[in-house]
Amino acid sequence: MALWYLLLVLFFLGADAAVFTLQNGCRNTIWPGIQPGANSPQLLNGGLRLRPGEIVKITAPKGWSGRLWGRRGCSFDSSGKGNCVTGDCGGVRECAGAGGAPPATLAEFTLDSPVDFYDVSLVDGYNIAISISPSGGSGAMCKPARCVSDLNRSCPKSLQVTRNGRVVACNSACMAFNTPEYCCTGAFGTPNTCKPTNYSRAFKAACPTAYSYAYDDPTSTFTCKGANYLIKFC
Repeated sequence: MALWYLLLVLFFLGADAAVFTLQNGCRNTIWPGIQPGANSPQLLNGGLRLRPGEIVKITAPKGWSGRLWGRRGCSFDSSGKGNCVTGDCGGVRECAGAGGAPPATLAEFTLDSPVDFYDVSLVDGYNIAISISPSGGSGAMCKPARCVSDLNRSCPKSLQVTRNGRVVACNSACMAFNTPEYCCTGAFGTPNTCKPTNYSRAFKAACPTAYSYAYDDPTSTFTCKGANYLIKFC
């Protein structure tokens, strides 16, 4: 029975699994958070530390879905409790299924459906530059997705999140104003009624391959077959 179970595990974690390579290109330590989608397993219990220049490889099983983001300015005690200036997931080092508090730049994945879908999203705002670079995959839309511009520097004043006089993150218009027009809800809840705004256009100009608002699908969703992915912060 043990051998059969091992072979089954190896099958699901084999050639059809994707390897996520997380790389910290920032000057400071960051704490990536990982939140699985429905029916997907936890990866590294949802959180890890990445020192400047450090690389960590994670194997995601076949069919995995979820999101990754960068937490910045984090401090945790020996029990794993603490907080992060941006992207905090409930005051714990390992997010264990919790999502990051907006604003946070997201790297989103749905694997093997039947191809891999992935994107970089600013729908929940921006706190750190992220890029997704596929390798070894195939498909016409198997291309990098990224937001590598520092939106904190160009963030409109009405969207700025500051700490000690410094801009640490940039809200989306939905998070800042919470209206149907900006959140694509109510009468604005369809692609035909929810259109780009001046705020989402500014995000799109800075990061052309990232989701700038909820219905920004045509230029922001990418697909690959059989790829592994480098997820680089900063």
